Amino acid sequence: MTQTLLGKVALVTGGSRGIGAAIVRRLASEGADIVFSYGSSKEQAGQMVEDLEALGRRAVAIKADQAIGPEVEALVKAAHNAFNRLDILVNSAGVFITGVAGDPAADPVAFDRQLDINVKAVVSAVRTAIPLLSDGGRIVSIGTAGASHRAAFPGIADYVASKAAVAAYSRGWARDLGARRITVNVVQPGPINTDMAPKEGAVADLLKGMSALGRYGEPEEVAAAVAFLVGPEAGYITGASLTVDGGLSL
Repeated sequence: MTQTLLGKVALVTGGSRGIGAAIVRRLASEGADIVFSYGSSKEQAGQMVEDLEALGRRAVAIKADQAIGPEVEALVKAAHNAFNRLDILVNSAGVFITGVAGDPAADPVAFDRQLDINVKAVVSAVRTAIPLLSDGGRIVSIGTAGASHRAAFPGIADYVASKAAVAAYSRGWARDLGARRITVNVVQPGPINTDMAPKEGAVADLLKGMSALGRYGEPEEVAAAVAFLVGPEAGYITGASLTVDGGLSL
């Protein structure tokens, strides 16, 4: 694989598992040195660092609770300090909490936490990163296809709304940062095979039946989209939302 990101430093939030881990591995394979955050699994994060170092990359894992603003700010600053530069920010950390409108059992704490992680943490990360990012840098956030297309099933309004907010912020940030050639984009996955959303089961079968390709996506397919957007060939793409959903939203 051509190492188009050689010499670049990337911060990936939520990079120890699922889509985030696939993004970490893909960017490292293309030459980037990596800082990534994790929430609870220190052992899993440590193994990721070892794997990246075996590829010849520099890697640092930092524990951070994305629901706490000061921890997000400290994470971004620590990422910059780790290698004295920051070129790429990928906001991958997120939570998926469902509940139909008007549900009397709805948990307001869970609602607030979803907003804290899916929206406020992204805003904090970007605002902290702006003065630290190299000119010509890249910002990519992981959204969801439901933010701009169909909501696939009841109960996901709060989740897709949180991701729609990030897409709207990203379009605004693209304007704000265009003079510095910093691009800001969103990748919007559909159903992706991860521990939290496995490709087998009743809901999975329903979603596969609704998609044009008839299958779940793999984390590596989302990572490929991110790698393109942070690479040199995507320098004229900003304020965009790239949907990676196997045709679910058609």
